[in-house]
Amino acid sequence: MTRGIPDRPRILFLAHSHAFGPFRVGSHHYARTLAQRGAEVVHLSTPISLAHRATGRVSRADEAAVPLGPHRDADGVTHLVPRPILPRPYGPFRVANELHRHGIRPEFDAVLIDQPLLWDDTVRGLTPRLVYRPTDLYPAGVKAQAQAAIVAAADGVIATSSEVLRGLGALTVPALVLENGVDAAHFAPPSATDGARPAVCVYVGALDGRFDWGQLAEWARSYAEVRFVIAGPAGESPVALPSNVELLGPIAYDALPALLHGARVGLLPLSDDPLNAGRSPMKLYEYLSAGLAVVSRETPVIRPEADAGLFTYSGPNDAGDALARVLRHPSPNTSGEAAASAEAWDAKTDVLEQFVWGLTGR
Repeated sequence: MTRGIPDRPRILFLAHSHAFGPFRVGSHHYARTLAQRGAEVVHLSTPISLAHRATGRVSRADEAAVPLGPHRDADGVTHLVPRPILPRPYGPFRVANELHRHGIRPEFDAVLIDQPLLWDDTVRGLTPRLVYRPTDLYPAGVKAQAQAAIVAAADGVIATSSEVLRGLGALTVPALVLENGVDAAHFAPPSATDGARPAVCVYVGALDGRFDWGQLAEWARSYAEVRFVIAGPAGESPVALPSNVELLGPIAYDALPALLHGARVGLLPLSDDPLNAGRSPMKLYEYLSAGLAVVSRETPVIRPEADAGLFTYSGPNDAGDALARVLRHPSPNTSGEAAASAEAWDAKTDVLEQFVWGLTGR
C-alpha cells in the first residue's frame, strides 16, 4: 500500500443505473477507469424486482438484456443487478447478503453509493471508507429519508454539482464537487477537416418530466428547414410535433457517435422541473466532444460559454434567439471539442481517487 492507496483496491459502486441499457452514467465510467487501473471493481445497481416485471415497469426485452448473477465485462468490472421480489426499499433485500449469495466477498476498501434506495443497515459495515456520490436533488420522499441516513454515516461526499451539494445542507465530513465527465475518445469525430454539418439538431437522453416537449415543438415550428432528431426511450410527446421532428427511440451507446457526427447542434431543452437545477448532464460534454455546438436552458450549473459553442436561454422568450445563435456557430465545433477534452473521465478519476484515499475512514 502506498500513501494510503491499497496495492489492488477493492471498490464497490452502489448505483442507480445498470450498464446493459442505452445509457452510460458516471458510475459506469468510474468503474471502467478504476478497473483498467488495476482495481477490483464491483458495480451493483438498482434491483429489477418481480413487482417491476409484473407491473410492466421493466419490459421483458429490457430484463432479457440484463445478465442473471454477476457478469464480468471486458474492462474487468463485475456487474450485478439483483432480482428480488419487492422493489427497494421494501422487502428483505440487503446488499451484504446479496454479495455473499453470489460469492462476492463483502469487504471493500471503498464503497461509493449514488442510489439512496440501495442504502441498508449492512452497507456501513462493508468498508472503512463510505462515500456518498449524489447525482440529483432529493427534496422529499423515501429517497430523501435514505439520503439523510447515508450522509449521517458517510466518511465523505462527492457531489456532481454545487446545487446538489448545497441540497444536502451543512456537512461534517469532507466534501467535493466533481461534475460529470466525458469519454472524449469515444465521441471524437473521425476527422477534424470535415466540412460544415447539415442543419440537424439532436437530443439524446431521458424523455421524462425534465424534458421540455413544448420548447422542442416551438423550435421545430419556427425552424421548419431544420431537422430535430430525438433519441431516447419512452418518447411520447404530450404535444403535437411538426413533421421535421423525428423520434428514434433508444440508441445504443456504441451507436451514439455516428448519430452525433451527423448533426450540427446538441439540444438540452430542460423543463421547469426543479430537479433540473442540480443536473450535471453528461450529454453536454458528449455533444461538445462530438463537434456539436450546444443550446441549453440556463441553470445554476449550466452557464453560457459562447467561445466553446455553448449557448443558453432563460425561457420561451429567448429560446428562439439562442437556437439561431447556435446554428450560426462554426461547424464542426472544434473549440467545443477542445473544451470537452479537459473533462475526460481519466482526469475526473484522478480527482476521485485522491479524495477517496485521502479519507481517514473508520
